[in-house]
Amino acid sequence: MAAKIIAWRDEQGPFVNRKQLLKVPRLGAKAFEQCAGFLRIHGAENPLDNSAVHPERYAVVKKMAADLGCTISDLMEKKELRDRIDLQKYVCTTEQGDSLGLPTLRDILEELARPGRDPRQEFSAFSFADGVNAIGDLVEEMRLPGIVTNVTKFGAFVDVGVHQDGLVHISQLADRFVKDPAEVVKVGQQVTVRVLEVDQQRKRIALSLREK
Repeated sequence: MAAKIIAWRDEQGPFVNRKQLLKVPRLGAKAFEQCAGFLRIHGAENPLDNSAVHPERYAVVKKMAADLGCTISDLMEKKELRDRIDLQKYVCTTEQGDSLGLPTLRDILEELARPGRDPRQEFSAFSFADGVNAIGDLVEEMRLPGIVTNVTKFGAFVDVGVHQDGLVHISQLADRFVKDPAEVVKVGQQVTVRVLEVDQQRKRIALSLREK
C-alpha cells in the first residue's frame, strides 16, 4: 500500500490534505483509518493534517478550540490555552460507539504540542519479565511488566508474557472509583501489574494496577 501512495504522489504531486489518501487506488475506508494518522501534510490548510491526531478525532479538537474561543492553530501553538482544557469535559462515547476516554484525550493534547513529529523516532523498547514464560511461573503479589491487549466494560486484559492474558477487573484499575476502563487504560499501553490470583487449572489470571 505504501508503494501505491508514493506512486500516486509522484503522479499527482504532493498531498495537500489527508482526505486525498482516499483517491489512491484500492485504498479504502479501512486502510485510510489505519494509515491516515501517520501521514504528515506540511503547510496543510487544516493544521491537524500535520499532526499525529487521527481524522476521527478532529471534531473533539475543533470543539476544544471553539470552547476556548480560539483557532486550532492557536491551540497548537499556545501552551497556556492547552493548559486551560478540562479533558474530563470531553470524555464521551463517539457516534461510532467507541469510548473517547482520558488516556486518548491526553494523547491528543500531547500531539497538539508537537505537530510534524515523526512517530518512528519514539518507539520504546519493551520486554516481559525474565524467567516468566508460563502460567506456572506466576506467583501472587509478583509485579510484572505487561501490555494492555483489550479494554472492556468490566476491565482490561493484559499480556504478561505467559501465553494467557490476565484480567484487571474494573475495581482493580486504580486506587479510585473507575466508571469506564477506557478512562484509565488503552490498548497497546505498557503497564506494571500485580498478580492477585492464579488458577492454573482454569487458566485464569487476576491482576491489579492498584498500588495497594
